[in-house]
Amino acid sequence: MSRREAIKWMIAAAGTISVLDPQSFGATTLPSRIGSDPNLLNPVVPWPRTLSKEQLRMLASLCDLIIPADDRSPAASAVGVPDFIDEWVSAPYDEQQNDRKVVLEGLDWLKAESIKRFNKPFDDLDGKQMAAIADDICDPGKVKAEWRSAAGFFGRVRWLTLGAFYTTPEGMKDIGYVGNTPMATFPGPPPEVLAKLGLA
Repeated sequence: MSRREAIKWMIAAAGTISVLDPQSFGATTLPSRIGSDPNLLNPVVPWPRTLSKEQLRMLASLCDLIIPADDRSPAASAVGVPDFIDEWVSAPYDEQQNDRKVVLEGLDWLKAESIKRFNKPFDDLDGKQMAAIADDICDPGKVKAEWRSAAGFFGRVRWLTLGAFYTTPEGMKDIGYVGNTPMATFPGPPPEVLAKLGLA
């Protein structure tokens, strides 16, 4: 799947988010929330990040499998995608608490499956071994029944990875997005666009 196809997938997946009871994830007291009107000039994240170093290593390897470095951009971990996911799943909001359960259970499965198949943790596998596991859970339509939860985990991490990566300057440059760029002057719409709209 190309990156552009992945972006289309990510946008489509945005409408599939379900909501579960955050109390079912073991958190009886949630930390402070930002509120409805955060200070964008001096942003503060009031909750601690909670993933362990081991979990972050596995997550970084998986993120880099989803978006590896190439001649156009760095790998996902190089622009802080695992840190973003850590902050995401540590947040005290319903959606993030739901994702937390999916990610933590998925990382446990990933570790166990890696040791079962190759006798090593996921982040110690080579690319071919990592891909062998990911190939078995990356397509929800073809995944075996016993790996459906793992497929849900992979899909959620892929969604978060794409969302994080393509909102960084490196990710925007990769797809040629030039929005939010200061311009000294505005030349107006290109002639071909005006012609298509019948305004030329």
